[in-house]
Amino acid sequence: MTMAGRLPEPYGRDGGGANLADILERVLDKGIVIAGDIRINLLDIELLTIKLRLVVASVDRAKEMGIDWWEHDPELSTRARSDQLTRENHELRERLAALEALEAGRGQHQKEDG
Repeated sequence: MTMAGRLPEPYGRDGGGANLADILERVLDKGIVIAGDIRINLLDIELLTIKLRLVVASVDRAKEMGIDWWEHDPELSTRARSDQLTRENHELRERLAALEALEAGRGQHQKEDG
């Protein structure tokens, strides 16, 4: 079949457009923000407001933007979970030492009175 009789290829297959992988790579590299608000009013009384903010970016790009909440969430990060357990362990040891010192002070006071 000649070029004149050939049917056009779907978008992206003839090399003239970007394919989905290229588009996704660009979005992840640059990042994209989608923002919107949903408000539900009844007789000019605001009943509900939902603010939606969606950021689509690669992990590296998100870190460049200062977004790294997943690194500090104990449910998502073993390092964050370990840090949290270390802090709790330290706090419990301090509380135990304070209780032991209090008990030792009471024992010393009882010996002096007796």
